[in-house]
Amino acid sequence: MGDTRTDQSDSSDPTDRSDLTNQPSRRTLILGAAFEEFAAKGFRGATIKSIARAAQLQSSALIYWYFPTKEALFQAVLGEQAPILRAIATPEAMIDLPPEEVLPTLAHAFLATAGSPVAQRLLRLVIGEALRHQDLAATLVAAGPRRLLTFLIAYLDRQVALGRLRPHNTQSSARAFIGMLIPQAAGLGLLPALAEGGPSNAEHVATVVTLFLHGLGGDEVSEQRTTRKDV
Repeated sequence: MGDTRTDQSDSSDPTDRSDLTNQPSRRTLILGAAFEEFAAKGFRGATIKSIARAAQLQSSALIYWYFPTKEALFQAVLGEQAPILRAIATPEAMIDLPPEEVLPTLAHAFLATAGSPVAQRLLRLVIGEALRHQDLAATLVAAGPRRLLTFLIAYLDRQVALGRLRPHNTQSSARAFIGMLIPQAAGLGLLPALAEGGPSNAEHVATVVTLFLHGLGGDEVSEQRTTRKDV
């Protein structure tokens, strides 16, 4: 699928110091060029060689110094452009925080991603490409949606273990939480008509989080949450 390490047919040494004098800037340059290539040509159409040319690199092998595969590069591009992926970039920092704090953060980041013109540009092309080429769907899902879903399931499992949420099927509740955000997200970019007469992002997030936590709290957990707030 897509480019493989065979793209390193260039004989240049990827560790040539003349091309790695400023590694953070080089990585940023590669990500910027990759975004433009992916947005213009899609995942399949963009190649490591075309990205290297766009980044004005001496060798396409330099890209593999930072990203082992095209899939890894695409995932990094999404991570740069999508606020929701930046929000879960360090899951260990969030896993023990209370749901009243984490769920609004995730919801606002999800909607910020949907409302970002830059992210919309990439996501429109990626969604269309996934529909046309089913063999790419798994790769594209793993680069973004699967990362969010995996984190949310792990987070909800942890909150159940901590006694903040009652035991339940977290795979279903994670999907339900994201599902409640999709109409609002669609109204921000893909289907603006859905936003007409609807709530603001802040109002929608507050309602979604309240409904979600009320449904999963149960009487005993809700009492504990109320007690903590009153202290």
